[in-house]
Amino acid sequence: MKTISDKNNLQALYEDNHLIVINKRAGDIIQGDKTGDTPLSDIVKEYIAEKYNKPGAVYLGVVHRLDRPTTGIVVFAKTSKALTRLNKMFKERETQKTYWALVKNQPPKEQDTLIHFLKRNPKQNKSYAYDKEIPGSKKAVLDYKILQKLNNYNLLEIQLHTGRHHQIRSQLAVVGCPIKGDLKYGFNRSNINGSIHLHARRLSFYHPVKKELLNLEAPLPKDPLWDSVN
Repeated sequence: MKTISDKNNLQALYEDNHLIVINKRAGDIIQGDKTGDTPLSDIVKEYIAEKYNKPGAVYLGVVHRLDRPTTGIVVFAKTSKALTRLNKMFKERETQKTYWALVKNQPPKEQDTLIHFLKRNPKQNKSYAYDKEIPGSKKAVLDYKILQKLNNYNLLEIQLHTGRHHQIRSQLAVVGCPIKGDLKYGFNRSNINGSIHLHARRLSFYHPVKKELLNLEAPLPKDPLWDSVN
């Protein structure tokens, strides 16, 4: 279980009066769930309260989410005005999200656009990808390219054009390239720490108040395989 002491280990990539951007670790949950583990949102609130010696409750709005085993960039709003504007930006796809993933199997092409129709199974907390639209499915689009070929793995860079539940995980799996450690989507073994090798590497968007372009990049987790990436 995560404890509030984890606030001392937070890696803030950007912070001002309106928002704070965190490099999320594997295992962090964004908001509270049935596990009862302390969510990242609470840890960030504690961090802000201590850093700025704030009395009373700290406002923090959740803008978007990453899966628990995934690492990388997460944005939180520190004001309601920023939250409203950021929510609109993310909903209307006015952001550019770049992910890195490590897969064992080489994809069919060096680079390609994947288009599928994803249907979520809430009981399994899993999404299934289909080539054609089926009832209850949503269109999912991403671009990938091979950035680097390692000894046993391929580093993929992924640009998301839609934001579906487990989109990258399910789309890569259906083309025979499950992400390292992603047992749920067909990789043959899990990672020791419960992570998967999927990292929200870069995020570009306009500041909700200052209107200036922010280009943020999250350092890779400390891990022997990630360390081998140039």
